[in-house]
Amino acid sequence: MKILLIFFTFYLISAAEKDIDVTGYSGGSVLVDSGELWFSDSVKYMAKLPEWRTIINDKKHNKWINDGKFTLFQNKEGNLMIYIRDLNDRDAGEYWIGVLYKWGIDMTLHVENDLYGKVTKGVMVNIGETANFSCEYTQNHINDVKIILKEGKDSIETIYSRWKTKERYSISDDKQKNVFHMKIFAVTPDDGGVYLCGVWINRHPYSYYIITTVDLHVSMPPVVRREGESAEIFCPYDSIYKSKPKSLCKGKCSTRDRNPLSETVREEKETKTDRLTLKDDVTASVFTGSITALTAEDAGKYWCAVTLETELNYLHTHLMVIMNEELNFTKYEGDDVSIQCKHQDEDQKSFCKAHEASMCVKDGVSLEMIIDDRFSFSDEASAGVFTVNITDLREEDSGIYWCGAHITTKVTLTVKTDFTLLNIICVSSALVLIGGFSLIMCKLNLFLYYVI
Repeated sequence: MKILLIFFTFYLISAAEKDIDVTGYSGGSVLVDSGELWFSDSVKYMAKLPEWRTIINDKKHNKWINDGKFTLFQNKEGNLMIYIRDLNDRDAGEYWIGVLYKWGIDMTLHVENDLYGKVTKGVMVNIGETANFSCEYTQNHINDVKIILKEGKDSIETIYSRWKTKERYSISDDKQKNVFHMKIFAVTPDDGGVYLCGVWINRHPYSYYIITTVDLHVSMPPVVRREGESAEIFCPYDSIYKSKPKSLCKGKCSTRDRNPLSETVREEKETKTDRLTLKDDVTASVFTGSITALTAEDAGKYWCAVTLETELNYLHTHLMVIMNEELNFTKYEGDDVSIQCKHQDEDQKSFCKAHEASMCVKDGVSLEMIIDDRFSFSDEASAGVFTVNITDLREEDSGIYWCGAHITTKVTLTVKTDFTLLNIICVSSALVLIGGFSLIMCKLNLFLYYVI
């Protein structure tokens, strides 16, 4: 009862000044500009009605207040913004949002289940390439303003709209298909991050965005070397970081679970361990990690990091080590084959058909994605291997495969037709037709052999 009284008092002293009506779509998000000032030194409060279930009650005066899928923050105009992610039916209903002693609003959120905002959730692109992603919208939003925003550390910035454009960015709207396309040219490490893609609804004195999320991952092209060779991992960075310590990290590289490869390197200094050298070239704004005498253990995902208030992993690449031992299999159509691949625990089990190993980083197919029931695999994690089994081989299965992800082995598979069996069938057929001319046609892969 006491808690309810506190909520009611908060409601009265803040006074509900206006109503906000917002519509979102299941699986998407909404971003609402309340049209009311933030007031940095005042308590922010958000509750779900009618039970007055507290969602946010912030007394620390942070610029970005987050609780699960709910966020309150201050935009550049000084207004309080309301951000609700991953909408579902349970999020629908009334909310009360207010600033103590200043203002309060009632917001009604409608969540519709119409198909909206189909978007590629994760986009991978290498530095210097063009990033592409698309956002669908429903017919009733065909004439609304299309917009792209980006999440920052404690804000959300408008990247592109009718009123704000940027070099290297472009939007094209296909109103016949209800989809607009976003392109970012000559991608840099700073372009990576979470983008919000959607439409803007103006309901003066408030407005809101109906959005879906795109996670843009920027990486360097894979580094592919053979066992025993040397590899260089290049980490370009923005010139504003030239005086900051940098490091190279292998694996997950979260702030909590870091695996730095050596001491950090600062400016023109060089650090060196047994097989690793880090050097920072501030003139070119790039630091380099060099690893000699590569082994299977060196293969993996590497992060370039710069030390700010915390460790920032801003760019990654894959180091693929090709084992010197190659596998060669020669089989006949209809045979089976088992191929054993080396595997690291954190790797996706990959079996890729391609001319070059580097193509498998972006275009390789994980074994879980193979829909051909002739392919199967068995995992022996304790032994660090997995086995690919292919049954009922066909000639089109011939080619070069790369077995494993970061530790990769070249596999050459040759599938032949059994000519002996074909000849027996043809000769046997000819002998049956004794006493006259006969025409026997034996077909072998698009080639016709005629026997008279």
